Amino acid sequence: MPDRSSDGDTPKTPWLNPVAGFGVTFKAMFKKRLTEQYPEQEKTTAPRFHGRHQLNRHPDGLEKCIGCELCAWACPADAIYVEGEDNTEEERYSPGERYGRVYQINYARCILCGLCIEACPTRALTMTNEFELADTSRANLIYTKEQLLAGLEEGMVESPHSIFPGTDEQDYYRGLVTEAAPGTVRQVAVSKGESPGREQSASARSEGSAQAGEGAER
Repeated sequence: MPDRSSDGDTPKTPWLNPVAGFGVTFKAMFKKRLTEQYPEQEKTTAPRFHGRHQLNRHPDGLEKCIGCELCAWACPADAIYVEGEDNTEEERYSPGERYGRVYQINYARCILCGLCIEACPTRALTMTNEFELADTSRANLIYTKEQLLAGLEEGMVESPHSIFPGTDEQDYYRGLVTEAAPGTVRQVAVSKGESPGREQSASARSEGSAQAGEGAER
């Protein structure tokens, strides 16, 4: 009968330890391999996967973002930068009073937690299944509004343009507007969205905050 250890349960058989280790190895040798040949073979992500953000549109093409900056306040990584602007009848980007003129997400800081999605009151911001965000340049990791804005679908007209005649902002959120009104044409964009000067300054601020955070960690 083999000797027992001090606890009285485990036999003193050290020579069995390597056998147990090799047993795990040989058992794994005959299991089905889980290796995926990425990127040659791409695996479909889960429907609720947290990937790259997207700024959504209303069915007529107007933007859902109202420039409230709640997403920026909710971001724990300080990765979102928003500048709101007032709509005018000559240049309307959203059905409401304001819209997001500048919208940037710094993916060098973003942790893809989804808190910004929960904070958005208009469902303007959602997350896609796109996860290939790696880049060799920090500047390229700062996505602008033009990169995040959803593409046009059937029945949409590129913003800015007037709202559907006879409706107001609430009708858009009630789902009463399903497409652009016949004859809707795009208005002349005077503000030009993110001008190069402001875009660069916003990017510089974002990179500066990132460097400051790294310095504080050190």
